[in-house]
Amino acid sequence: MTEFGAAAWPPAPLRTARLVLRRSEARDREAFIELFASPEVGTYVGGARPRAELEGAAPAVPGRRPGFFVIEVDGAMIGMVTLDRRDPERPGHVRPEAGEVELGCMFLPRAWGHGYAAEACAAALDWFADALPDEPVVLCTQSANDRAMRLAAKLGFTEAERFEEFGAEQWFGVRAPVAPAG
Repeated sequence: MTEFGAAAWPPAPLRTARLVLRRSEARDREAFIELFASPEVGTYVGGARPRAELEGAAPAVPGRRPGFFVIEVDGAMIGMVTLDRRDPERPGHVRPEAGEVELGCMFLPRAWGHGYAAEACAAALDWFADALPDEPVVLCTQSANDRAMRLAAKLGFTEAERFEEFGAEQWFGVRAPVAPAG
């Protein structure tokens, strides 16, 4: 059992038309460092971290935890998608007991503009809907992040509220549980 109910973690790699969503491996370490050191990626997530700091701190296999998918195209990591329980102390919740699952993603700038984020997030959300069909999923992003706002709409998230956090207006959305096909 994991935080995703009876669903085994990690799942077998998820495959889309162009991507593989899989567990992280040691070969992904350099791409993780590049991702977190990128000024472009850091724009809406607190800024880039110094490469030297990341080189010293990154584990041999970064991101080894339930809910963390590496996104691979043509055998190379281009980003990540996460499904994590939202901290009850943070603003933004759709249940009184909090702890909703929150979707997150980050992609290397060279992967932007190809539709990879929508494809990867949709695959992760489909996997999650099978694992926990009655669970809502939330998403929080700076309202100034146009790319993330378009992605949220494309994935079916609707605005629940806006609030100030981290010195910026945050958009908080929810994606209702998906009804079983039948």
